[in-house]
Formats: sequence, C-alpha cells, structure tokens
Amino acid sequence: MKSGWFYPCLLAAASAVCGAQSAPLATQNSAQSSSPQGSSTQSSSPQGSVAQSHELPSAPSELVHPPAPAPVPKQSPAAQPQTQQVPVTDPAGIVLPPDSVTEAEQKKQGATPVGQQPAGNPADYTFVKPVDEVNVVFTVTDKHGRFIRNLKKEDFNVLDDKKPAIAIRSFRAETDLPLRVGLLIDASNSIRDRFKFEQDSAIEFLNQIIRPRADLAFVIGFDSSPEVTQDFTSSTERLSNGVRMLRPGGGTALFDALFYACRDKLQKYKDNSPSRRAIILLSDGDDNQSRVTREEAIEMAQRAEVIIYAISTNLAPNADRGDKVLERIADATGGRAFFPFKIQDVANAFVEIKDELRSQYSIAYKPSDFSADGRYRSIDIDVPAKKYRVRARKGYYAPKQANAKVSNVPPGK
Repeated sequence: MKSGWFYPCLLAAASAVCGAQSAPLATQNSAQSSSPQGSSTQSSSPQGSVAQSHELPSAPSELVHPPAPAPVPKQSPAAQPQTQQVPVTDPAGIVLPPDSVTEAEQKKQGATPVGQQPAGNPADYTFVKPVDEVNVVFTVTDKHGRFIRNLKKEDFNVLDDKKPAIAIRSFRAETDLPLRVGLLIDASNSIRDRFKFEQDSAIEFLNQIIRPRADLAFVIGFDSSPEVTQDFTSSTERLSNGVRMLRPGGGTALFDALFYACRDKLQKYKDNSPSRRAIILLSDGDDNQSRVTREEAIEMAQRAEVIIYAISTNLAPNADRGDKVLERIADATGGRAFFPFKIQDVANAFVEIKDELRSQYSIAYKPSDFSADGRYRSIDIDVPAKKYRVRARKGYYAPKQANAKVSNVPPGK
C-alpha cells in the first residue's frame, strides 16, 4: 500500500521539476524554429511588403538626409598646382585672355588646354599657370645713332635683377612683327599755335607706318580728359579722319591719357600672335589735371609692355620741366624722346620712329631666382664685345603670386 502510492507520486514530482527546467529551452527552440514562419506571416503578402517599403513619410521634414561628402578631385602625382592653367601671364603682370593662348603652348607648359577641365569637380579647381619667362623688345645703335640689325643671340648679355638670366629661350630680329600703335596728341590750349602742323605730321606718319591687314593703330586726343577719335583700325583714311577731328582747348591730363591708353586699349587688346606695342606721344610734357602720377603712368606702360616715343612740342631753346618729364617716360619704357628745334623737325622725328620700329630685336629669357612677390625687377641688356647702345625698358613688375586666378580684367581695372 505504501509502495503503491509513493512511487507514482515521486515520479510525478520529478516529472514536474524536469518540465519546469526544460520549458524556457523549449520556448526558445520553438521561437527559433517558427521564426521563418513568423517572418513569412509578417510579410506573407508580397503586395504588403512592397507597399511597406515604398511608403512615403507624412511630411518631407520627416525624411532625414545625411550630409553629402565633399567631392575629392582626382589628382595624379604629376597633376600638381602648376599643371592647372590660366591665360598666360608674364612677369610684367599681364593677364592674357584665354583665347590668345594656343593649345600647343599650354601643353608645352604642362597646363590643361583652355576649354578642357581637369578630372574631378570643376568647382574645386582654380586654373593657374606659372610665370617664368620675360619678353623684351629692344633697339641697338652705334655711337652715331645708326641701327645695328645683324646681331646674334650670343652677342648679348642679359641681367635680370642684377643676376644673369638662366636661359635665353628665344631671340629674333623683329622687322615685320605686327604693330599695335597708339597715337596720343596733346589737344590742350598750350599747343594751339602749332596744332595744325602736328596733325599733318601725324597723318603722314600713320600713312607710312601702318600696313593694311597687318598693323593696327588708334588715335586719342587729350586735354583735361582723353578722347578716342578713332579706335583700332588698319585703315589710314579712318586714322587720318580721327586726327583731323581733334580740336585744341582745355587743360592737360597727360598722365591720365597715358594710363588709359596702356591699360584700356593696348593691354586689353586680344592678339592671337606676337606683336609690338608702342605709343607715339605729341605733347609739351606739362600736366595740370591728371589724377594719376607720372610714375603710375610709367608703371602701367611697363605692365602692358608698351614702348613710348615722345615728341616734344616745346620749341623753346632750352629744355624745360615738361621736356624732362617726356624724357623720363620714354627712357623708362625703352623708347626715345625727340626735341625738335623748329616745328618742321616734328616730321623728321616721326620718320626716325618709323625706322626704329622696323629695326628692333625681341628676346625671351628665364630669370634667375624669380619670385612672384610683386616687386620691381630691373632689366639690363648689353653687347659686351661692341660699344653699342641698347635701348630697352628698364624693368618689370613681377606678379604678386605665381599662380593667378582666371580673369579677363587687366590689372588696375
């Protein structure tokens, strides 16, 4: 009796304890084994699944976008900043427009051709090009003032900032290089008595120097302000009309007229081939109304690579202050000042200028220790073996940075 009920109870108790311990494991196994089905149940309908994945939020503000990473331009080891490009800028600070630089020239300098973008996002690039070449047009004469036209590159010694140039990259005699000439005529009251003869002499000069379809010239008259009476043209008839339109009267703003002609006319003009830039200035040298100084006008001429020839209209027997001003301007830019003793000598001065413009040399060199710091650097060119006189601009202004941003606006605008 005792054993009859005891063992069944003992078995029942043991079974209850084992069941309690195995219940969590069974529940877990059951959940794991049924999870695919549960998942299938939750998304048992393909339509329900699609509807859920494309469901839009109730308002756009509920959609959170992570910030987009900044684009990283692709850059090979060779594609350093100097491989980026801008229109060619020389150490004189001149910024040339993009369409004046040939693709071959850009590739030669390791630059990306105009119109092509480097790899990467164009917004991440500043197009730059290094400057390491100086171009100078100069004249050589003997002790009697006669032009020497048969010299070679080896005959010259070039100093940049008082140090020998590293290399002469090009040298040639410039007898047929296209001319870009500005004729500036003082139309103030101070030259009224001789104005007609000066007009006739200027017209004759233009008729002799300007070649159709090759050379270009413009005419500016100035008193208290400059006035363009004829813009760039190769038509000597139009240029003559521009000269005849001038009427004397008013004060004198000589330096303003020079500054304007260099910056807004010659420096801005887009040339697709090499040319020579020159200004022929007829004036007595007096200035009483300019806003810029004489040295600022000279600096602009040097930056624009303009040679200035000055013809004094002061017929006094002794040089006055105005003559010294004209001499300073011409000498600093590689030109020459003429001081006629009588009014008829003005025509002779024009003839000499014409001959000089067809008897010049052009040299391009790489300076030593060049630094894009914006300071003035001197130029000295001589012929050591001969006692010749070399007439060239005295120096140039280095750009303020070797890599300049693309700009079609000339410096000083």
